[in-house]
Amino acid sequence: MLSTYTYPRFAYRTPPELQNAPPQRHPVVVIGAGPIGLATAIDLAQQGVPVIVVDDDETVSVGSRGLCYAKRTLEILDRLGCGEPVVKKGVSWHVGRVFFGSSEVYNFELLPEPHYKRPAMVNLQQYYLEQYLVERAQQLTNLDLRWQSKVTGIESRDDQVTLQIETAEGSYALEADWVIACDGARSPVRRMLGLDIEGKIFKDRFLIADVVMNADFPAERWFWFTPPFHSGQSVLLHREADNVWRIDFQLGWDADPEEEKKPENVIPRIRAMLGPDVPFELEWVSVYTFQCRRMPNFRHGRVLFAGDSAHQVSPFGARGANSGIQDADNLAWKLKLVLDGRAPERLLDSYCHERGMAADENLRHSTRSTDFITPKSAVSRLFRDATLLLAKSAPFARSLVNSGRLSVATLLHDSPLNTPDASPFPPRMAPGAPLDDAPVTDADGRPGWLIDHTGNRFVGLYYAGDTPPDAAVTQALAALAAPGADPVPVEVRVIGAQAPAGKQPLATLCDVQGVFAQRYDARPGTFYLVRPDQHVCARWRQFDAAQVRQALRRALCLEA
Repeated sequence: MLSTYTYPRFAYRTPPELQNAPPQRHPVVVIGAGPIGLATAIDLAQQGVPVIVVDDDETVSVGSRGLCYAKRTLEILDRLGCGEPVVKKGVSWHVGRVFFGSSEVYNFELLPEPHYKRPAMVNLQQYYLEQYLVERAQQLTNLDLRWQSKVTGIESRDDQVTLQIETAEGSYALEADWVIACDGARSPVRRMLGLDIEGKIFKDRFLIADVVMNADFPAERWFWFTPPFHSGQSVLLHREADNVWRIDFQLGWDADPEEEKKPENVIPRIRAMLGPDVPFELEWVSVYTFQCRRMPNFRHGRVLFAGDSAHQVSPFGARGANSGIQDADNLAWKLKLVLDGRAPERLLDSYCHERGMAADENLRHSTRSTDFITPKSAVSRLFRDATLLLAKSAPFARSLVNSGRLSVATLLHDSPLNTPDASPFPPRMAPGAPLDDAPVTDADGRPGWLIDHTGNRFVGLYYAGDTPPDAAVTQALAALAAPGADPVPVEVRVIGAQAPAGKQPLATLCDVQGVFAQRYDARPGTFYLVRPDQHVCARWRQFDAAQVRQALRRALCLEA
């Protein structure tokens, strides 16, 4: 157990299937109540889809595990209703420092411009994130959390999936239209279906030590190459909540994991780093290896894989949980539209395409980070050390230093759901990009953020500048938002450069500081079409309702 956290215990409840209830087929069953499974289930439930989540445990994850949550992930958590407690409890940071030996080589800024609702990064132990997600899930009446429920069998057919669930009271069958496997890197579901995961395991070991201490280190990411207190290897330091500090020590492949986890071996390493007079307590210790692997396809009939069950990366760069939560963000809206009959099943293949691109990007970055951090030859080490020495005085060399490229949202520029630009635009906010945030005020003058006016549905952003749209444009915009609009309704936000005079017929926002106009290169008449996962899928210099509907059909895979 931990000294800084008390684990909740979630009660098992007898499921209807063990109470002689009539057999029922459910729209979606999610396997695994970790961050990815919970995020997926909450997203679907918020959009009106009944969801069952099954998990073989009765509490949140043991140990702090995942740690860093990037700005894009925080925006997704806001949409899921639990971003605020994560930011409030966690440690926000935006500066990283890289050391070679005892000298700082350089530092970097993750959020070089202002005007975003959320910070670049928040550090928070994974058990807190899971706790907040469980609390949010418990608020949703169409989300059924079933603890101490182990999946022991799966049969996938063309029209449904049947799961065998084992509980302390007995086993039962659970039928679903769709199953989402979020059951971790060792995924029992993947194994039961006889599916492969491809990639490599790197021959190195790292020690994670979570340490409770009162220290005056700033809330920054510090990474050392060959520091004097751990010669020849690397060390990473992060601050977490509750005065907990995460320290990662490179050990080498020959290290004995069980021996290295013993306090009598861990404490001297930390003492060498902190000095003899700094009091601390061990909170949690683990040893891990790097893995960079992915499934060739994330969809197998009516079973979809997300998070670590689909892809695994090394922890440097915070690409694991961030990527998995973005899987959920990408998948939920597509599955909702398929269930509603508003889109064909092939829309789900775009999940595999887009998140496959993201997985490949993460694997590429993680592999390069691992190769730089743990050089495998004398020549590679010579190159790395020379690069670090040069980076202190030569800015161009800093781009070659790789202590873990930190997580950012993948740009889905090659997505088949995008409509290419028909007019000249700058690269920023091109189709496939996640929305950049901007400060806005609403029609009543209340300050807020653009990102909070999007998500869970298709949204249109019409930039009016200083002049409200004329009657014809207003009528056409309103028709897009009408219930039953073909192919789906689009909620339109008219964005003005000045505060609106009186109520407008459409939801109206004001770009009071001009940040939206600058980031979106907006001119009067500019229109952006935004997906339910807050990615741009099309943009035009002048609004044309017919073109918007055509882009919508493309984004829904309704066109051959």
